[in-house]
Amino acid sequence: MNASRVLLLTCLVTPLLAACGAEPSGPVAAVPVTYTCCEAQDVDRLYQPGQTLTVHWTVESPGEPGATPPQVELTARLTGPFATVGDLKDATAATPAVPGLVTFAAAPVRPSGTPDERPVSTIVIGPDAKPGYYNLVTSVVGDNTASGGGSIVRVAPRP
Repeated sequence: MNASRVLLLTCLVTPLLAACGAEPSGPVAAVPVTYTCCEAQDVDRLYQPGQTLTVHWTVESPGEPGATPPQVELTARLTGPFATVGDLKDATAATPAVPGLVTFAAAPVRPSGTPDERPVSTIVIGPDAKPGYYNLVTSVVGDNTASGGGSIVRVAPRP
């Protein structure tokens, strides 16, 4: 092999070998732990006054082993009743003050961030709750992040 070919091979192979090093070139960001709500069984059923709605939070990304878990607060509240799903959606879109609404709230949950954790929020539906459609609002608030969601829960009259 002549010297020009060896020089050409060296120029082509050296960058590839440098890219295969065992050490990363910069700090590797930890995968954050995130939470979402809810399991289908939490909302896809009828509730009655006096029952407890349990909100099962799902850990979406388990985080890095040994990483500092995020400091987050999980909240859930149920507001209603609305006569129809359309009334509920109209009220939440326009955020008007609707007379006769009540809110039942869960105590805030502050999960530890461990991968095997299954946080839950519990909302006791008042024994005198009126039948109708209720807006379940959930939120995840952290140091520099906030997210939320909503679901519709139906409360039926007692038999």
